[in-house]
Amino acid sequence: MESPRLHKAYEEWLEEATVDLIQEKMASGEITSKELVTMYLHRIRTVDPKINSVLEVNPHAIQIAASLDAERKLTGPRGPLHGIPVLIKDNIDTGDHMHTSAGSLALADSYAKEDSKVAALLREAGAVILGKTNMTEWANFMAEGMKSGYSSRGGQVLNPYGPGQFDVGGSSSGSGASIAANLAVVAVGTETSGSILSPASQNSLVGIKPTLGLVSRKGIIPIAHSQDTAGPMARTVTDAVYLLSALSAQDVNDPVTLTNTELDQMDFTSFLDDQGFKGARIGIARDVYFGYLNDGQLQVMNKAVEKLVELGAEVVDHVVIPSTGRKWSYDVLTYEFKSDVNAYLKTVDSSVKIRSLSDVIQFNKENEETCLKYGQVVLEEAEATSGKLTEAAYLKALEEDLYYSTEQGIDYVLKEHQLDAIVFPNNFGAGIPAKAGYPSITVPAGYTSEGEPVGITFTGTAYSEPTLIKLGFAFEQATKHRKPPIFE
Repeated sequence: MESPRLHKAYEEWLEEATVDLIQEKMASGEITSKELVTMYLHRIRTVDPKINSVLEVNPHAIQIAASLDAERKLTGPRGPLHGIPVLIKDNIDTGDHMHTSAGSLALADSYAKEDSKVAALLREAGAVILGKTNMTEWANFMAEGMKSGYSSRGGQVLNPYGPGQFDVGGSSSGSGASIAANLAVVAVGTETSGSILSPASQNSLVGIKPTLGLVSRKGIIPIAHSQDTAGPMARTVTDAVYLLSALSAQDVNDPVTLTNTELDQMDFTSFLDDQGFKGARIGIARDVYFGYLNDGQLQVMNKAVEKLVELGAEVVDHVVIPSTGRKWSYDVLTYEFKSDVNAYLKTVDSSVKIRSLSDVIQFNKENEETCLKYGQVVLEEAEATSGKLTEAAYLKALEEDLYYSTEQGIDYVLKEHQLDAIVFPNNFGAGIPAKAGYPSITVPAGYTSEGEPVGITFTGTAYSEPTLIKLGFAFEQATKHRKPPIFE
């Protein structure tokens, strides 16, 4: 950087900078949001070529930041996110000069007509939407065997802790890798089943997958309305909670948010309790899920479980979720995808010729060399459904998913052992709370001897975010495992 003052700030404190630290520096006049955005753009330019996490930047980010600086001088900050640069996943609509494509070349020229509810709330909170992050194409609902973090539009996202060595996690891969590499302060990802928890745990981040209904899905390219949600990804629990607080709001355009009667517009910072494990009962879903870990990951998780006891938790080991061993299907996603994505594509600008899932499939076929590296069998399976959601197979799968994920899943175990939360390693086990629409938080648990990040994930029942935040924060504060990646 040419400015000696900004170069000094960039070298001395920008890396791993938190919301609170940045707000202190902006309040004192040491830095402005405009200068902060400039520094992050410089970091994207110099660091992101190594990991390919940012798909495009907001051409108006510097001007938006400058306007927020002027507002700060005139009336003071709106809140903790005032002037804070945020990256968002490429399936979240922004009514500006950035595209929304879900990583697909079929939608590479698509500009949303208006902001998603998530983007609107970010702007309302005073955040600067810095850019869009790369992702697994169609949120990893396109092909079998597609590598996490790959999209035909953006290419392959790499894990900053081991580019080419460690899985980056999907499908919010760019959101995870970019925040791990300090390319913005926080990011928004989306999850249908593991797509926040996976890249967060793989990139040594905090990820919060909210209860279905806490965050509006309006203006987000869908997979399935029964499971989709957006959520925060950050380097600290506090920063993730600031973002969650900004995004939690009822929305008449998304009926499921009207089930959020107690946490609507909640300030979740009141639940940042470093003594959160005192008196807590925590179940360890060891059977099956810990079996997915290699020796190094297992060692990290075993130490994490020991730490819970040290912190005052009553640990109930080897809790068994009754439905763990059943053969789960993804039929609900297959049937809902066609209906939901067709409804979304009807809203895109008339200049975009892709108006249906059938159009996407045909476009990919006509551009096979660039669009079908992994094929599109999952898209074709979805297209083969009626799109009316009347099939007996769909209705049966929907009822079974809800029953076996709640009454014979999360709720059963919580009640049976009187638990406050269940622990899973990384994102293993994410499918059950995903089908239930239940929340989880993952925080860094440490690293293997090879340097691969491992996350510990706490899961609860519907709208148990306050409890999960207490647990995640208490674990983070007692361990401080996160460390930034080192780039050669």
